[in-house]
Amino acid sequence: MLIHSASQLLTLTPEPQRGAALGTLNMIEDGAVLIEGETIVAVGRTAELLDAAPPEERLDASGCVVMPGFVDPHTHLVWAGNRAAEFELKMAGAKYLDILAAGGGILSTVRKTRQASLEQLLAETRPRLRTMFAYGTTTVEVKTGYGLETETEIKLLQAILALDAEGPIDLVPTFLGAHAIAPEFSGRPQAYTDCLCQEMLPAVRAWWQESAPSRPLPFVDVFCENKAFDLEQSRQILSRAKELGFPLKIHADEFDNLGGVSLAVELGAVSADHLVKTSQADIAALGRSDTVAVSLPCTPFGLAENEYTPARSILEQGGILALATDCNPGTAWCESMQFVLALACRALKLTPAQAIAAATINAAHALRLADRIGSLHPGKQADLLILSVPDYRMLGYRFGVNLVRQVVKRGRVYPVP
Repeated sequence: MLIHSASQLLTLTPEPQRGAALGTLNMIEDGAVLIEGETIVAVGRTAELLDAAPPEERLDASGCVVMPGFVDPHTHLVWAGNRAAEFELKMAGAKYLDILAAGGGILSTVRKTRQASLEQLLAETRPRLRTMFAYGTTTVEVKTGYGLETETEIKLLQAILALDAEGPIDLVPTFLGAHAIAPEFSGRPQAYTDCLCQEMLPAVRAWWQESAPSRPLPFVDVFCENKAFDLEQSRQILSRAKELGFPLKIHADEFDNLGGVSLAVELGAVSADHLVKTSQADIAALGRSDTVAVSLPCTPFGLAENEYTPARSILEQGGILALATDCNPGTAWCESMQFVLALACRALKLTPAQAIAAATINAAHALRLADRIGSLHPGKQADLLILSVPDYRMLGYRFGVNLVRQVVKRGRVYPVP
């Protein structure tokens, strides 16, 4: 199939973009993409590629931007129920960590998720995935973390694998048993940390190798914050996960700077996420590493807070910056990467081009998938978007509407209602 006559074809770069290089779109006007099966085989100007496909296998993208599909590298997409009542409390002045300490927050969703069947979890998650896909997300990371016990955490992994098999959107799993202190271990965070290291991580590894032997192990993540896991407990969990062969991620500096970013760099974590309270020393460490800084601007927005990831400082230090929705029931129920881009332009002071690169090729790097997705180059998977606008700067400039006309996933065209 040949997608041709694009007003602007954004190919980006095949490799992640660091520091000042962020925002390199490598735009081709009147561009075309030639796809064979699930793979891109050529990109260039329409005049150069028009004879490469028969007329019945052409898609006219006149007046449209064509770009890579969005990659969302941080979500908590599988859960049961909602926390609308807690949103009202937060808007009345209650603090998120205080709600968590009182048994609300994550623990409220844990109770509902433990009670839910696998079928209920699939039924509640599918509409969220459909919305994500319609708004242009073609690959999404999905964390567990609403079980906090081995049985339910594995049930969440089952749900992620089942939804991935249903398609069309690709799901990348992360084990987040260290999302909060399990209620059975209330007041005993070290005991739960030991349980994670001695029982849960080995059990998850054994289950995964039996259930999905052809797939790489999922990421392991930890919520390194006050009232969750302190720095040493985070080190213990991630070090044990690394011993077992899991790739690593970390939630860090959402509310307090505990040193989680430097820990992530030290252990070779793929990404450090949130990064609102990150120190200059930690930012410098990121700039010297390949650990991706994943900003989640919907989270402070959802909490009605005014402080966001210091994106400009991260770029000045040469860091790799990515964007994600953090889609979750408590702080950021948002399925739209388009809204994330609009928010990043305003709150993080990114240009539309920088936001696009952070949501595609750099986000792919945050999932170790930059060799397959995130840019439009021969040999990469044919995941791309056809926007209903002629100028890429409409992303970021406009918000609250869906600018995606069609999604192409693994070479198949999906119209957007």
